[in-house]
Amino acid sequence: LRWGAGPRVFTMSIDAERWQDLYRLLERSGPLAGPTFVPGDDTKEMLHDVIRVLVVGAGGLGCELLKDLTLLGFLNIDVIDMDTIEVTNLNRQFLFRAGDVGSSKAETAAKFVNERVKGAKVTPHFCKIQDKDADFFQQFQIIVLGLDSLEARRWMNDMVCSLIQYDEEGNVEPGTNIPMVDGGTEGMAGHVNVIYPGVTPCFECILPLFPPQINFPMCTLADIPRTPAHCVEWAKQLEWDRAKPFGEESLECDNPKHMQWLFEAALSRAEAHGIEGVTLKFTQGVAKRIIPAIAATNAIVAAVCANEVLKLATAVVPHMQTDTGGHYMMYQGGEGVFTNTMGHERHADCAVCSRASVKLSVPKDLTIAQLIEQMKEDQRLRLRNPALSVAASTASGMKTIYNPHVKSILDQTKANLDLPVGTWVTESGTELTVDDPVMATQKQVAIYLTESNMDTS
Repeated sequence: LRWGAGPRVFTMSIDAERWQDLYRLLERSGPLAGPTFVPGDDTKEMLHDVIRVLVVGAGGLGCELLKDLTLLGFLNIDVIDMDTIEVTNLNRQFLFRAGDVGSSKAETAAKFVNERVKGAKVTPHFCKIQDKDADFFQQFQIIVLGLDSLEARRWMNDMVCSLIQYDEEGNVEPGTNIPMVDGGTEGMAGHVNVIYPGVTPCFECILPLFPPQINFPMCTLADIPRTPAHCVEWAKQLEWDRAKPFGEESLECDNPKHMQWLFEAALSRAEAHGIEGVTLKFTQGVAKRIIPAIAATNAIVAAVCANEVLKLATAVVPHMQTDTGGHYMMYQGGEGVFTNTMGHERHADCAVCSRASVKLSVPKDLTIAQLIEQMKEDQRLRLRNPALSVAASTASGMKTIYNPHVKSILDQTKANLDLPVGTWVTESGTELTVDDPVMATQKQVAIYLTESNMDTS
């Protein structure tokens, strides 16, 4: 881990009696200690005063993480979350009270922990992770994820991997690969994944392991819905594109205005077909693929995450990695209690941690619209709403093929959707630059042309 430039100045004024159980681990070595573990006051003071941890998410898992980390002695923590507190959060997100409903989760959680844990300095950020740049994330020695969506995990994974710097021999520069501990829960199941960018598999490397989302037959959605979920999916998949309630804006399930419109459209559809059960909360759950959270699962997974953060910070015990049996812990609590730790292979052609271009074989006459659909379905990309550009003899060195994210550029480029790929790609191996909301940085896709119009990849 990197501790910053210049000499370290410790200002610890911590009640040693309070941390006596922790100090029993940090004051002496043992047979299970990591090879870089240095027992003594320096490690204790570093834990309290120097190490800065970022907790991403202040929901069910985030509340547990803030509690566990501060009680383990990590007193310099930042927490980022864009959500506000809802009544339904109160049964498991124990840092919040009824009077906090409508307030920022990050700000409320930070205030509660700072008041409860002596010496804690939790700094809140009430915003999207996408609102922060690389300089913000580089401030931290360890990042812990308590997120509820694959897209947010992919964005964070891409951001952290983009911070890696390599020396002339291609080795990772020490301190540029910030370790990230990813915790996740689904009902009675959970996982903890320790990611060391450039060393272990990144989240994108193991993305195919996550089950595909449940899809409904389009004919059912369009003709005769039978369940509340059908009504929500109809509003999301069909009515949004037809009605365009916010112009050319893509549907953002974290946007309150978008979710309110989705709810009203789904409710209208449900009432027309005599279906009950469509509420705003239900709509959010279906649209965001939310599985009901179990407090006990959050507590178990957060405890394992905090344990790994302590190992990473102090080396008192080696953290989860290939040499210790695996970097990924799976928990199942549905029938009894079962855990397993395993490892995965890092992909040499990963577009994120290996920065490799993704190769696609497409027919010359494939349209840009069809190419975008292929990119969305390709398991190596799984894009949501990509913008495409290609190298050209222009002032910027790039030519925009299609960009749905900026209205003025969309108006100029949407006609290109019906044009063939060969309009811009004249030689096989030409790389397109791709921007997509699920990624923090641009990606390269190498296009290889074939003669006939057939589905190849």
